[in-house]
Amino acid sequence: MWASTDLKGLKEVSYFTLAAYFDTEGFKYLFFMIIMSLYILTVCANVLLIVIICMNRSLHEPMYLFLCSLFVNELYGSTGLFPFLLLQILSDIHTVSTSFCFLQIFCLYFYGSVEFTNLAVMSYDRYLAICYPLQYNTQMTSNKVAFLIAVIWLPPFVAVFVTTSLSASLQLCGNIINKVYCDNYSVIKLACYDTRVNNIYELIAASLTIPVPVSVIFYTYIKILKVCFSGSKQTRQKAVSTCTPHLASLINFSFGVFFEILQSRFDMSSVPNMLRIFLSLYFLTCQPLFNPVMYGLNMSKICFICKNLLLGSAEKCRSSNRFVQLE
Repeated sequence: MWASTDLKGLKEVSYFTLAAYFDTEGFKYLFFMIIMSLYILTVCANVLLIVIICMNRSLHEPMYLFLCSLFVNELYGSTGLFPFLLLQILSDIHTVSTSFCFLQIFCLYFYGSVEFTNLAVMSYDRYLAICYPLQYNTQMTSNKVAFLIAVIWLPPFVAVFVTTSLSASLQLCGNIINKVYCDNYSVIKLACYDTRVNNIYELIAASLTIPVPVSVIFYTYIKILKVCFSGSKQTRQKAVSTCTPHLASLINFSFGVFFEILQSRFDMSSVPNMLRIFLSLYFLTCQPLFNPVMYGLNMSKICFICKNLLLGSAEKCRSSNRFVQLE
């Protein structure tokens, strides 16, 4: 259970045990196939849309560049979890080394922070496009787009890196995490000493990475709604077509994060174990697939290009078959 002894006579944790896993009674291969299929679909959907946005010059607009950033984050976040889950499902001993555990904490918290920041920047972009359509091109310049993409990724990186470093420096008196993946708050609860510094910093970091972006989103949507109610029918249609997938994505992700925070801070033993696991994984497994499907179906330009690709491939196959038959 413990690896080495320090000068104070305390033990140093060399690995963590993930206690939320349970005996699936022969269903582990079924769960493995479900998770594997979900991961493959997630990777294919996000990679497809990233390639479409990058390869089509007509999509080299601020809105689609921010979307591309969102899809890159979905790809990154799902890769930080799915391969790990697949290994744990097949394993009989659910342990993880401390170094890998803190790496996973960094990856998943960074993913969540970037998600909220990315959605906030996208709402600001829609606010400019709908409320100030004539000034949009002069305000949303290429330099500003580059700056906003840096804002999406750099502040969350710094905040999460400091959070993970503080947790990794703690002296721990236990190694059991009641989750199916590594969680920062669960590690902090294992500390031998006072964790006031960690708790204060995590509170500050969480307030910057969640309430601040959400406040930006609320503010911009209040402004958008005012314009919609006082504007023309065409303005309302434009707002609905571009804002609906964004709002759906925000609500879906916020629901998953809310339950995960609730589960980490309060006793949820009355909730069935299977449901607790599903809801704790919801924002990490469903959101990366939800976003590309939602945006792919609702954004007219992306949907049109996807249809052309599929129809073009089908036409090539039919032409090839006709050629084979003629031969």
